[in-house]
Amino acid sequence: MIPKNTALLVIDIMNPFDFSHGETLAEHTKKIVKPINDLRRYCKENDHPVIYINDHYELWKADLKLIYEKCRNQTSADIITPLRPSEDDYFLIKPKHSAFYGTALNTLLHHLSIKNIILTGIAGNICVLFTANDAYMREFTLYVPKNAIASVSEDDNHYALTMMKNVLKATIDDTGALLQH
Repeated sequence: MIPKNTALLVIDIMNPFDFSHGETLAEHTKKIVKPINDLRRYCKENDHPVIYINDHYELWKADLKLIYEKCRNQTSADIITPLRPSEDDYFLIKPKHSAFYGTALNTLLHHLSIKNIILTGIAGNICVLFTANDAYMREFTLYVPKNAIASVSEDDNHYALTMMKNVLKATIDDTGALLQH
């Protein structure tokens, strides 16, 4: 059972994967589509906000349609189409790695009376980890479903999960266990 005052964050999932190691990250990301969608469905059914925070891809507009179109290609379609935000989801752009840096995320979370954050998305060892660090510094309780984050390398993903558990006091589990609590 996910506690009250919890928001689901989906980080950088609208992605073209058109960079060095992008194909590898896309293959790893395909494995997290269903777990993220399971969390999204649960959160919507239980009135937990779903907040997408995404790179802006030099568009500098929090315009989901423009970003989706810029990111959609043969590599990304099986990821971004099923995970595309709904009309009732929040959608923010970020200028750097952390979802908190230079965004309205902290203000939005406080406005929504959020105390707990579920972190999902990519890359686990970069943007998810940096966001987890900033959330911890802001005294949010962290939940990181290990089957809902992906990195280019499995070792990097494991390292990020270890850091989030040991240093940032995150609860690390899979989505099934998180939804059972």
